[in-house]
Amino acid sequence: MENYLQNITGGGIKTQNKRVGARTVKFGRPIYIIGHAAVAGKKEGQGPLGDSFDIVCDDPYFAQKSWEKAESELQRQALSLAVRKSGLAERDIQCVFGGDLLNQCIGTSFNMRGFDIPFFGLYGACSTMAESLALCAAYVDGGFAEKAAAVTSSHFCTAERQYRQPLAYGAQRTPTAQWTATAAGAAVLSSGGQGPRVTMHTTGKILDMGINDTNNMGGAMAPAAYDTLSAFFADTGTAPEDYDLILTGDLAKVGSQVLRDLFSQDGVTLGNNYNDCGLMLYDTEKQDVHAGGSGCGCSACVLTGHILNGMRGGRWSKVLFAATGALMSPISSQQGETIPAICHAILIEA
Repeated sequence: MENYLQNITGGGIKTQNKRVGARTVKFGRPIYIIGHAAVAGKKEGQGPLGDSFDIVCDDPYFAQKSWEKAESELQRQALSLAVRKSGLAERDIQCVFGGDLLNQCIGTSFNMRGFDIPFFGLYGACSTMAESLALCAAYVDGGFAEKAAAVTSSHFCTAERQYRQPLAYGAQRTPTAQWTATAAGAAVLSSGGQGPRVTMHTTGKILDMGINDTNNMGGAMAPAAYDTLSAFFADTGTAPEDYDLILTGDLAKVGSQVLRDLFSQDGVTLGNNYNDCGLMLYDTEKQDVHAGGSGCGCSACVLTGHILNGMRGGRWSKVLFAATGALMSPISSQQGETIPAICHAILIEA
């Protein structure tokens, strides 16, 4: 009992300070992304990144009876394939962090009914891929798991039905509106192995700039991206030019320009090494997506498909991935509430 009391009061517990600056964490050991997979719908497969996805399905129902069940199937395929590509079996994964856009995260929780794996459900809206990877990496870094996975998804039809109007209503979309991606991404993280490594993480803060237009999420989320990226650069003593790629998701046309303008006011230029998942996923000239892509699955499939494949191929060695989320709900929108936003950033190094 005496030894136990000594341990819990700090006498026998030694901890390593992993904080860098005010908001950033540097993981104490390499956290490898040993497997990853991206699954996408027909429209996403027709875009410029179509060849980087593991599975492209032309059926928006994914052979299911509803769009919500289709989203769970999207996730199931992505997570199962990521595990197989990592060379592991389901029993080797000690926990999964995941979420989606639907109320109570039913896309993810219903998907996880088919897996015998401990599960943490998350809601970060479109920031969920970065949030899940950060928490997954922290869990592995802390020794709470040796193998863990992150997964997230979105579906155009489920999001439209929940947040806006039923598709049959045929509502007009404003120029600032974004297209919710029908896609999912999953990644398996390990304390050992090969592949790109998650090395740092900056936690986001809730920012609300007073925007209540659900068709202008890029404008609502851009200040959160600016806040988190600024914190990361300040904490690490680095600048945008120190990275091969700075990738936000999903600010699209409106938000990405706002982000550039915010940094420009500080005398900082986001150059050609900056891009946004909402601009990359679709051909904004040929595909009718208005301002660009959005949804949890947008940044998830761009990262777990195009980006991680490119890192493995030597195209990039240092990628700063900053996913943004608009943390609204149908009820808050109906009540005229403004849109709180957040951005989580992770550094991935090859």
